[in-house]
Amino acid sequence: MGYSYKEFMIQIENNRSGCPISTSLEIVGDSWSLIIIRDLFLQRITFKEFMDSPEKISSNILTDRLKKLKNFELISYVVNPIDKKVKNYYLTQAGLDFFPVIYNLSMWSKKHLDMEYNTIATQWFEDTQFKNQEEVINQSIEAYTNFRAELLNLNKDLSKVS
Repeated sequence: MGYSYKEFMIQIENNRSGCPISTSLEIVGDSWSLIIIRDLFLQRITFKEFMDSPEKISSNILTDRLKKLKNFELISYVVNPIDKKVKNYYLTQAGLDFFPVIYNLSMWSKKHLDMEYNTIATQWFEDTQFKNQEEVINQSIEAYTNFRAELLNLNKDLSKVS
């Protein structure tokens, strides 16, 4: 069943310039929002898992960015049925649509930055080196969509038990 993008449109108030890039950067252009979205694609779903990322975001900034991303409907969460204090975050369709941005930033970095990459990035570059952009993006989105469905189904099933 298809959907129209209008169904998922994020309402923007007080738009300063009308520029799509400027407005998008107001939502995800800080130092941390795309890192959180990247982490969600890496199947990190809890506050603690975000805190354990190598970039070492501070807890107050992480809290702020999670609220911001939720308010703009890029992420949502379900309460963990086993530990009600834990929220399991996941990407919404709007957040999922950021994967091409994550992909292109990664590829730009590989092309233009002379640096040593971490183990996850190195493995990802190796796994994708013989695939075209569309294939990588589609496979990654499909894999995350399946992961999200499992997360939400597991949460629903465990909620019935507890």
